This record gives sequence, C-alpha cells and structure tokens, in this order.
Amino acid sequence: MTSAFPVSGLETTPDLSHRSDIRAAARDTVSVGFGLFPLGLAFGLLLVQSGFDWWWAPIFSLTIYAGSLEFLAIGLVLALTPLASVAMTTFLVNFRHVFYGLSFPLHRVKGPVARLYSMYALTDEAYAVAAAKDPRSLSSRHILFIQVFCQLYWVLGGVVGAVVGNAIPMQLAGLDFALTALFVVLAVDAFRVRSDVPTPVLALLSALVALVVAREQMLVVAMALFVAALLARFALERRRRARA
Repeated sequence: MTSAFPVSGLETTPDLSHRSDIRAAARDTVSVGFGLFPLGLAFGLLLVQSGFDWWWAPIFSLTIYAGSLEFLAIGLVLALTPLASVAMTTFLVNFRHVFYGLSFPLHRVKGPVARLYSMYALTDEAYAVAAAKDPRSLSSRHILFIQVFCQLYWVLGGVVGAVVGNAIPMQLAGLDFALTALFVVLAVDAFRVRSDVPTPVLALLSALVALVVAREQMLVVAMALFVAALLARFALERRRRARA
C-alpha cells in the first residue's frame, strides 16, 4: 500500500498541510518583521511628509518593492531625475539580487505564476531566511509564504506610517536619514564580522571623488566608482594569489 503523499518534493510528511506551511513561514520571519515593519513605518511617514498622498505607500511597495530603492525613489521623483539616472541607480542598488538568484531555491517553487512572484519578491530578508535553511526541507508553499510574510510586514508598515503621517500636522525631522542609518548599522555589523579595512576606505574615497567631480549625480557616480574599485581589487588579489 502506497502513501497518497510523495516522500520528496513539495510535501515530505502526510501532515504537512497548507496551514503548517503558513505557521512555519510565520515563525521563520517573525524576527525579520520586527525590523521590516518599523522601517516601513519610517518610509510611510517620510513619503507623506514629502508631499505624497498616503495611498502612494502601497503603490510604491507593490510596484518597486525594494526598501532601499523606495527610499531613494522619493528623492528621485521629487527631483524629477532623468530616467537614465533612475535606471542606473536602480541597477547599481539592486545588482546584488543577481547573485542572490544563483543560490536562492527557486527550483523548489512550483508553477510559473508562483515562480514569477518568487523572483519579484526576492529581497535581502527573504534570501537571508531561506539561506539559513536546507533547501531540501523547503516546500514550494513554504518559500512563497516566507516571501509573502516579508512583503506583508513591509507593506503594512508603510501604509500605517503613511496614514499616521497624514494625520500628524507637524513635520518629523530626521526621517529622511532612516535609510542612511540602516546602511550605517549594516556596514558596522559587516565590518565587525570581517574586519576588511580597504572596503570602507574605497567606499569613502569613491564618495569624496563623486562629491568633487559630480555633485548633482553623486550617488550614481560614487556607486559606479566603488563597484569599479572592488572589481579592480578583486582582480589584483586574484593575480597576487596566482603568483603566490
């Protein structure tokens, strides 16, 4: 007598149901939610205090859905940034997702629509949660619910922040620094894990050069210089190791 449930693939035990996948994904992402929701809250507040209506928050979060780029998009839209600069900024900011895709368990996701959503919802947080698990233990629904919960935390935070910000008559100073503060914390944490002095030095030099030569397009120029510097450093280290 054979079981009605497959022993590999999407389901591994007979009691692995739709609800169990939801519960597992909720447990996996609850700690991420404590970070995503407040950051989404700051995004929503900044959005409405920059002159946008509150309903732009879910539009930004559903069409762009890239936390760092959404913060940047507020300034880019307000400054009427040329599309070429917007495209270059988007490419540089989200280029890391190309490497995420190389090891994200997309092959476990079944169905073309589900795969399209999984590619669209591949964020830093979703990748981090999935990367911490054995891909063979992740069902298609489990992966999708991880991504759904991550997006839900972010979208809800943005909407709540926008609604609250719309009701607050005063301007809250410093919200535009929330994303910068986030990246500073991430950079400090990364440096603590790996004390790589040349990387922050190259980043600082790239920013200073961009500030001098292209103040109006500092972000794009600085990121392009930094990427070029990292590639040059990688090539030099690789050559040195080959000689050794």
